[in-house]
Amino acid sequence: MPLAVSLLGTVGAAQAQTTDKTDTTPKYVNEFLYIGVGGRALALGNTQVSLAQDATAGYWNPAGLLRQKAKYDAVVMHSELFSGIVKNDYAAFAMPLDERSAIGVSAVRVGVDDIADTRSLVDPYTGYIDYSKVTRFSVADYGLLLSYARKLEAVEGLQVGASAKVIYRNVGSFANAWGFGVDAGVQYQRNNWQLGLMARDITTTFNSWSVNSKEFVATTDPDDKTPKNSTEVSLPRFVLGVGRYVQLPGQFSALAAVDLEMTTDGRRNAPVSTGLISIAPHGGLELGYRNVVFLRGGVTNAQQVKAFDGNEKWRVQPTMGVGVATNGLRLDLALTKLAVESLGQSAQANSIIVSLGYGFN
Repeated sequence: MPLAVSLLGTVGAAQAQTTDKTDTTPKYVNEFLYIGVGGRALALGNTQVSLAQDATAGYWNPAGLLRQKAKYDAVVMHSELFSGIVKNDYAAFAMPLDERSAIGVSAVRVGVDDIADTRSLVDPYTGYIDYSKVTRFSVADYGLLLSYARKLEAVEGLQVGASAKVIYRNVGSFANAWGFGVDAGVQYQRNNWQLGLMARDITTTFNSWSVNSKEFVATTDPDDKTPKNSTEVSLPRFVLGVGRYVQLPGQFSALAAVDLEMTTDGRRNAPVSTGLISIAPHGGLELGYRNVVFLRGGVTNAQQVKAFDGNEKWRVQPTMGVGVATNGLRLDLALTKLAVESLGQSAQANSIIVSLGYGFN
């Protein structure tokens, strides 16, 4: 029963985090919160820790909520990943409390809907196929972030922020999980330089899974077991970012930025990988004309890929996009390549992300 096996793997993630005998650190918990949001950010290779300056800052770096140009700002986004199988939706709103503080709220949903449960398709006694027995369900992850930012009087250009997040993960009627955690960030501006530091899951984030064992059925493999209630833990990760704005002749401008993302859950396929930490770079470049039209590009997800000949080569995930901003309205389009060249073959899986933002007073 393929579905039962798949669900066992999904719901039992907490129990399968440490399958690598050489590295017992839990990995890839709540990864849906690291896909990224906003067409501008995704076109820049997820390089946003020092640049975030609108409602999306609640996600990327809450300290950036104080830099939004309008009093109120709202952003919505929709993208479809892996040829439309996975839906990624996002919405955010931010506003100031006073001259030195601001708040924001963000909501993220990543899910696969309309999954067919075919376990009862064939009658075990007669062997007849009965399509009326097929039911459908969804597997979805939800995140709600409540953010606060404040300027510090002691240092001009320095602002800090934090986001409290509530996580809900659901696998149809089979299982669900609740999680809670805190992110914190800092931004500093001096002349045309922008610096940022983001600490995600700084308190560690716990997901508590509750399994409805009655919904599972035995598989043909005697080694398959029904998962039990368990807990997942997201360890902290830190992102250090730097950006530089340059005014070019003829009403053109350029903005370049680099982020260094450091994970603390052991070895990953990254340029710097140790048993304690792994460090992955992101880079982005934005060219603007009159602050109305923007052309963007970036690189992320640098990994070593082994081909059939046994040789390992470094590959990166390129990103690109365009944006238009006028009268407070922002339309951003990003194109990301979801996979790198693997085993000597070029991957063709692309994803188009569209986000719409509006700032008003």
